[in-house]
Amino acid sequence: MWSRWKLLNLGCRFINYKPWRWRSSTACDRALEYKIGEKIHGFTINQVTPLPELFLTAVKLNHDSTGAQYLHVAREDKNNLFSVQFRTTPMDSTGVPHILEHTVLCGSMKYPCRDPFFKMLNRSLATFMNAFTASDYTLYPFSTQNSKDFQNLLSVYLDAVFFPCLRELDFWQEGWRLEHENPTDPQSPLVFKGVVFNEMKGAFTDNERIFSQYLQNQLLPDHTYSVVSGGDPLSIPDLSWEQLKQFHATHYHPSNARFFTYGNLPLEQHLRQIHEEALSKFQRIESSTTVPAQKLWDIPREYHVTCGPDTFATDSTKQTTISVSFLLPEYNGYTREAYFSVGLQGIADKHMETVKNIITRTIDEVIEKGFEDNRVEALLHKIEIQMKHQSTSFGLALTSYIASCWNHEGDPTELLNLGKQVTQFRKCLKENPNFLQEKVKQYFKNNQHRLTLSMSPDEKYYEKQAQMETEKLKQKVDSLSMKDRQQIYEKGLELRTLQSKPQDASCLPALKVSDIERTISFTELDIALAADEIPVQYCAQPTNGVVYFRAFSSLNTLPEELRPYVPLFCSVLTKMGCGIYDYREQAQQIELKTGGMSVTPHVIPDDSHLDMYEQGVLFSSLCLDRNLSDMMHLWSEIFNNPHFEDEEHFKVLVKMTAQELSNGIPDSGHLYASIRASRTLTPAGDLQETFNGMDQVRLMKRIAETSDLKPILRKLPRIKKHLLNCDNMRCSVNAAPQQMSQAGKEIENFIKNLGRSKKERKSVRPHVIEKPDSKPVGGDFINCPQIIRKLITDPTFKPCQMKTHFLLPFPVNYVGECVRTVPYTDPDYASLRILARLMTAKFLHTEIREKGGAYGGGAKLSSNGIFTFYSYRDPNSIETLQCFEKAVNWAKSGSFTLEDIDEAKLSVFSVADAPVAPSDKGMDQFLYGLSDEMKQAHREQLFAVSHEQLINVSNKYLGIGQSTRGLAILGPDNVNIDKDPSWR
Repeated sequence: MWSRWKLLNLGCRFINYKPWRWRSSTACDRALEYKIGEKIHGFTINQVTPLPELFLTAVKLNHDSTGAQYLHVAREDKNNLFSVQFRTTPMDSTGVPHILEHTVLCGSMKYPCRDPFFKMLNRSLATFMNAFTASDYTLYPFSTQNSKDFQNLLSVYLDAVFFPCLRELDFWQEGWRLEHENPTDPQSPLVFKGVVFNEMKGAFTDNERIFSQYLQNQLLPDHTYSVVSGGDPLSIPDLSWEQLKQFHATHYHPSNARFFTYGNLPLEQHLRQIHEEALSKFQRIESSTTVPAQKLWDIPREYHVTCGPDTFATDSTKQTTISVSFLLPEYNGYTREAYFSVGLQGIADKHMETVKNIITRTIDEVIEKGFEDNRVEALLHKIEIQMKHQSTSFGLALTSYIASCWNHEGDPTELLNLGKQVTQFRKCLKENPNFLQEKVKQYFKNNQHRLTLSMSPDEKYYEKQAQMETEKLKQKVDSLSMKDRQQIYEKGLELRTLQSKPQDASCLPALKVSDIERTISFTELDIALAADEIPVQYCAQPTNGVVYFRAFSSLNTLPEELRPYVPLFCSVLTKMGCGIYDYREQAQQIELKTGGMSVTPHVIPDDSHLDMYEQGVLFSSLCLDRNLSDMMHLWSEIFNNPHFEDEEHFKVLVKMTAQELSNGIPDSGHLYASIRASRTLTPAGDLQETFNGMDQVRLMKRIAETSDLKPILRKLPRIKKHLLNCDNMRCSVNAAPQQMSQAGKEIENFIKNLGRSKKERKSVRPHVIEKPDSKPVGGDFINCPQIIRKLITDPTFKPCQMKTHFLLPFPVNYVGECVRTVPYTDPDYASLRILARLMTAKFLHTEIREKGGAYGGGAKLSSNGIFTFYSYRDPNSIETLQCFEKAVNWAKSGSFTLEDIDEAKLSVFSVADAPVAPSDKGMDQFLYGLSDEMKQAHREQLFAVSHEQLINVSNKYLGIGQSTRGLAILGPDNVNIDKDPSWR
């Protein structure tokens, strides 16, 4: 995976190591016992730093013989994480670090089978496995809650990065290759193929990514940041296999490595395994990967680029993006030196000078007047919330957070000491009230290393890109001799044979199904009535001084014509002002008193009937316990006195929402395809499309193009009448036990202050079924009130097939095929869930990714009983639909082993048993009505899934004509689809 900011993909072996230090009660206490200079398994301890505000102890070490750096973060968290990163500094845009990241995961000396990374996804209980190529480093992280699994994965990861096979055919598959369009027909034309090649073609359909890539290239033009680390599709075919191997030799060495471990497992065990399996086989070298400081400019620069037109843009004349960026050489960001950018997208060309003037004027005003104290406090409050909020992926967040700083010899421990940084910042402000103004003047006003970058669409952008690719292809093909052509044909056949050959993965370590816990731990919940009418679920958890509040309100009485506008209502509700606050003051109060307030529409499937669902809106927020009263007061004002009058601000919010939806299509195209494909399969499908599908994208585009928004604005108070009251509402609180009493009082006041309908509103849909939830664990079973869900059903509904092609100017496709199956409590649901994973790992991955060249693809079973086949950034479309059909035939034939089934179970349980944060405990019960008893029953069904059951459900539901299915494709013009009248 390539990301300019984020992370990338991977997989290990159990060695029976025994920890020799396990004395104290907590991981932090044990870490504090280490002494500076202490030597452990070839490493020397350099620093031990307690960071109590984050409940962790950081231990820094160095490997004696190679110089490898190591940071261990001890924390009482069972979701342990490992990562290793290398500074990777390419000097061209062939994508060598990105293709290398893919290729090292295709087999290693100890684990020579093909693609051990993807195979380990099915042989482990990992909570995360991936790899990431950033601009100047490559990171390989995994996490798991199982200590044996940790050692297995660590073994595979170490062998992958330090001793990869780097076979030529793997380079062909993952990077790029010339291959016949039909590999078995030497007369068919030669074309470019390859996973990374297609991934990057898809990545550069995202205009935001194009802009940010050019911004970095132009602002930091002297070294590695002037190139595309992920690979420019027009440059990728210039990379040779020999260059790939050389890049590994010079960059993937322990002397250029930084190891990170996190959690409650003993450090000694990690050090011993890393030393014995990898580092002991190397000697120190002088790394030549250092990134030099960028030479500072004497005068600012300007640069203009083009991109593809946005077919969902709200105004075709307003598609220009402009930003002003400043290099900050004293700070580390995502690059060696940080930079600060400010700008706008969706403007007209003629307004570029206006935007530049606004930025300049704003900087001058800040230097003159400074910042309001409340704005500064709001940002410091945000940091405090971040420090206290407990995430299930805290280790992953830490390794991502420190990666860039540590990559350039910064001190990761200092970076983690947020409390110290906040204290130092407050001291600077106290000693010098003009501290921030002076920094703004220094870094912005007087900074000559300033880039003004603009980007506008070119109607022929994709046509030109395709033409350049055609010319590149012609250049490559014309240079081939007859011998070269014959070798390409033979290599293509060899690769296809290898991809089709059954793989022996017995060399890889694996957990067994017997390693999985047979039962889940039950969460204690209490339910009480607030104001004698509204059920409130209380879940006492160690939330570290943070209170989490949710409310769910039904949409049953909302008129049909208002339903499409519910997502817009949710988007703007907390951004237009309320009570005595205008929208700016409201935003400031939310930042000062909460960790965020969100409003989202939900379509919740029933657990036992496909044709029943609950529709509503979820209100969510969190705050420090001292601010609970203020947070609930804000909710009261939002519910009782929201502002819907400011048409100008509403217009801005509408355009932002429309633009965000449009921007999200390149990364979420497969989700949009799946939502559309399932639209006509259940009664809830149409509402899902209305709220979350391409229909919503198109609606927002139309609204944003409307000059007079008053008719839309007038719909918001009408929606409010049906939604912002306590008719058919339920609430939940997750907080520490000592906070529950206060929380109960605050919610009681909140409910009492809410409006009520003067007369009972009737549901718009005539068929409403009241369904009580099961009693929660831990409460007073006799007197405990129940949550009653009012479910919508439609006795006249008949599922039907629909095939939709959304024409988009992308060079890749997003394909979805959905099949109606069974609800969660049906015994066949567990078999279908295992089957989806089995088909993905044992058939679809090979056919769609390895052979087809798509970046991703597979099958999944959703909670609404819809079985989905999908592909992502796929050069194919109709061929992929044929792969889906072949996958069904493969499943019906039973061509899989008991070991395959066990691997699929492991993969499913790794998701089912993923850690749940204290803030989210009990949410399955609150939102979906899934009790722990129901989840345990489903768990037992998963364990019991057999070979015979998998064949049975394949025949019963997935065969053509067995169940109703829908298809959708997002992508370029397709002559085959155009000829077929069944496609819409």
